[in-house]
Amino acid sequence: MSKTVQTAVVGVTGYAGAELARLLVHHPRLKGTSPVFAGRVDAEDHARGGVPLKEIHPQLLDSHGTGDLRVQPFSWELLEDLGVDVLFLATPHEMSREAAPEARKRGFRVIDLSGAWRLEGTANRAIYAFEDEGSATALATQAEAVYGMPELHRAEIRQAGLVANPGCYATSVILALKPLLAAGLVDVECGIVCDSKSGVSGAGKAPTAKTHFMHAADNLSAYGVFTHRHTGELLEQLDVPADSLTFTPHLLPIPRGILSTIYVRFHESQTSAAIEACYKAFYKGSPMVRLFGTTLPQIQHSVRTCYADIGFNLAKDGRRAVIVSCLDNLLKGAAGQAVQNLNVMQNWGEAEGLE
Repeated sequence: MSKTVQTAVVGVTGYAGAELARLLVHHPRLKGTSPVFAGRVDAEDHARGGVPLKEIHPQLLDSHGTGDLRVQPFSWELLEDLGVDVLFLATPHEMSREAAPEARKRGFRVIDLSGAWRLEGTANRAIYAFEDEGSATALATQAEAVYGMPELHRAEIRQAGLVANPGCYATSVILALKPLLAAGLVDVECGIVCDSKSGVSGAGKAPTAKTHFMHAADNLSAYGVFTHRHTGELLEQLDVPADSLTFTPHLLPIPRGILSTIYVRFHESQTSAAIEACYKAFYKGSPMVRLFGTTLPQIQHSVRTCYADIGFNLAKDGRRAVIVSCLDNLLKGAAGQAVQNLNVMQNWGEAEGLE
């Protein structure tokens, strides 16, 4: 019998943290081994042994013992005493920059949902303005980090000590483009346009003027044009020049979900059958990618699932294609992908606990 794996989550209070808690609590491989939830706890809650998870996320209460789970006061000693093997960081970027190196020093394997360790290039990381940029600790930690997209880096993730979970927009675009680019079909010099739209939960739980109901409802707005922090992920993982890719994110007035519409031109005329075969060959053995062929996916089909859905239409000349990629930004774009990475790291079935 394989060793029981003890997981822990720091940062369970947010939207992605809630989904991560739900997936871990009900994961078939983790039955009988409840996740450890740790975070900031005030003095009063500290005295009563932490905050009941059901008070933070009432929707997680069920008949399987979740009512007894608590968010305990965080300490490294707590995680060590409870025998944690894999630590999920659903924390802000700055917090993960501090926590991940310490966790690795203490022997925990880490899956970080923030953008703290996703980017290899110094120029791409500059948008985050990390205070520890260039330090010996940061450079050593970055060198260890593996970009956590199983469809691209499965073998590296299996052995990784630190997995940097991808961004939600980046996941939708990379999965749609990588097979075509890897096959050398796309004329990159003609430019690639990525028009992406996300539900409001993609901005996080803390309200802002732009995510306030009165701004977001009955509205559609572009933001982060040429400056969005996920752009660096696209450039690094797709290996294309910066001036060949235009990525524009939009705020969609729905709670969750992403739809990316991507425009490419091919070197030579293609058939729909050839393009579909390219996707099928690339994603053979990738259970969390659903290929729709020439049927275009919709957000309503992927929301609240851990799948990425991809479809395309080809122009009559066979040289131009429009690719549509859909996913749930809180699941395949965050918590679901994190658990998929856990499955890979533990040599479990990649889709276990996700379908």
